[in-house]
Amino acid sequence: MSKGQTARLVEVFSAIQGEGANIGTRQIFIRFALCDLRCLYCDSAHTWHAPAHCRIERTPGLRDFDEYDNPITVEVLSALVERQNRPGLHDSISLTGGEPLLHAPFLEAFLPEIRQRTQLPIYLETGGHRPDKLKPVLPYLDLVGMDIKLPSTSGETWWTEHEQFLQLCHEAGVSVFVKTIVCDRTPAQELERVAHLVSRVDSQTPIYLQPVTPLNGVLRATNEALRKDSFRDAVVPDPEQVLAWQTMMKRTIRHVRVVPQTHKMIGQL
Repeated sequence: MSKGQTARLVEVFSAIQGEGANIGTRQIFIRFALCDLRCLYCDSAHTWHAPAHCRIERTPGLRDFDEYDNPITVEVLSALVERQNRPGLHDSISLTGGEPLLHAPFLEAFLPEIRQRTQLPIYLETGGHRPDKLKPVLPYLDLVGMDIKLPSTSGETWWTEHEQFLQLCHEAGVSVFVKTIVCDRTPAQELERVAHLVSRVDSQTPIYLQPVTPLNGVLRATNEALRKDSFRDAVVPDPEQVLAWQTMMKRTIRHVRVVPQTHKMIGQL
């Protein structure tokens, strides 16, 4: 694979992971531009389109960003991520977005290079709806966090693709977990469908239920979401709802964990 590949980024920065299996760990985040989904609850709608420039931290955690022209090459990004990798500081590299798999040819060239340079595990955060893009990237991944898009809260429907995606991870022996956003209006039937979908592939796959989490006390939706008028009134589900959902799902899946989006609480966006 040629290293002449390029990708459009939003930013590279060092922060504390706020979701899923890596919660609380320090990561180098590589946030890719572009997404082909329009989830109503998206807190990164600025990634839906590619900017002319991306910003990359000079000093891990200080937000002292320099600007670079998009698109960026494998060679340039590898050197800049290596610069971020202070000895002993980071636990892994997070590929996030947007949807990183829209840049699959770039990842095929970049990931072996950056693993060699940093010796850090690679964690993919993905919408889990592009199994066709996943397969060539799987050999370079250590962990996959796959969102399941509930139609009621995301406005998206990808059940078949989600199951295919999980199956590919399972067959490749790559660790994977599922996370899904829930709110007060989440139908129990959708969560039951999630549990059965995951169980058909591997009942040991952990599921993380993520109650919608206010950002600075406010649930923010994009203008596009507001026009759809289907998420702006969503609120955090009450404890009784969450306990009932977990009880129901654990009849099918052993590991069902409830974790809010902690990055919103501690300013690690």
